[in-house]
Amino acid sequence: MKVLAIDDQRIVLMYLKKCLIKLGYEVKVATSGHMGISIMKEFQPDVVMVDFNMPSISGLGVVEHIRKNMQSNIPIIMLSGNDDPEVVSKAFNYGANDYIRKPVSLKEISARLKAIANSTKTIKACEPDTANQFIQDSIIGVVIPCYNEEKRLPVQEFRKFLHENLGYHLCFVNDGSSDRTIDVLLSIKEEFPLSVSVHDCKQNGGKAEAVRKGAMLLTENTDIEYIGYLDADLSTDFIDFKNLMHVLKNSNHRVVSGSRMLRMGAKISKDSARAIISKMINLIIRFILKMPFNDTQCGAKIMDVEIAKIVFNRPFLTRWLFDVEIFKRIGVNFGRKKALEIISESPLDRWVHVDDSKLSMKDSFKIFFQLFDIYRGYKTYSLSSKESSGSLGTEPVFYSQNELQNNPSKDRPKVA
Repeated sequence: MKVLAIDDQRIVLMYLKKCLIKLGYEVKVATSGHMGISIMKEFQPDVVMVDFNMPSISGLGVVEHIRKNMQSNIPIIMLSGNDDPEVVSKAFNYGANDYIRKPVSLKEISARLKAIANSTKTIKACEPDTANQFIQDSIIGVVIPCYNEEKRLPVQEFRKFLHENLGYHLCFVNDGSSDRTIDVLLSIKEEFPLSVSVHDCKQNGGKAEAVRKGAMLLTENTDIEYIGYLDADLSTDFIDFKNLMHVLKNSNHRVVSGSRMLRMGAKISKDSARAIISKMINLIIRFILKMPFNDTQCGAKIMDVEIAKIVFNRPFLTRWLFDVEIFKRIGVNFGRKKALEIISESPLDRWVHVDDSKLSMKDSFKIFFQLFDIYRGYKTYSLSSKESSGSLGTEPVFYSQNELQNNPSKDRPKVA
């Protein structure tokens, strides 16, 4: 039986094609409505599966063309992340035979296809390892910075997540590791070539630069709508990360940051010395940001791709406190009042301090000096920006300290 799948998200499309071929379908794919209509004339499919939201011509436009222009009664299944009753009703009114809400398991897609197809051919049952795979309603890029993680990286957890969640793209950044971290990362990529990319930095540049490079690489992928990052040890796990994603997509916020603040029922673990230092640091951060965030330093954040382009466009001033700089850049770019609307903190159900952390107690005290650098640097920018006639909300250009020293003619000493 022939299936034509139309979706502008290439990652989702390739996984869908791979699954349907394994089930015994003959499959053609198209990355746009116009391409799908063109292929349909030659391919003559038995079923058309089309995504609702696509540029140029939408899924509804494809359905309308098939029904009115082509005068065809071919079964059409529409896929969408939108469960608005009005949208669902419109899809059926245009002529769709079925409407599947994403995220959706490949097992459900297989069952729906078998039920709707007008074919006597026997289709294979969905294999057990495929039954737990879910196609997401958005493509989400996640940066994983890695430094000497050969023995710490929870490879099996990454493998399980990638197998079950089709639509996530993990960008591992090897930050100049001296062990065999790169070999471990490349083995994951070999198993999941569509869902994993590996960026190998020959020299260690620090977590801030590793995350920044990974994020900027992800912004070049036009399929990706959201970008986030997680620590390589998964001290914040994927369940919590998906919860952050849910908060972002179901609110007006554009950045959602995990919060490790202790709350009833949460599985949060941190030694007492680190807890005391963290509280002191948080008070200083609140003073610098002039915004009441509880936990800027949580290593789990998610944001829309346009915000990512703003906050990661230039190198950061510090190696460890780039999270604070992200919040500060949003405040500088949009103004404090708007920044409070853009950023949201969401409590984590689980966070565990993993042994053999790269950040020692000695390093923790260095953070105080880095906070002073941020205060001094961004205060200089904030004061000078008031002299500018430009309005907030347009993207500022941030300069690093090295750039300022090498080129003193820059009119305002902005830092990044």
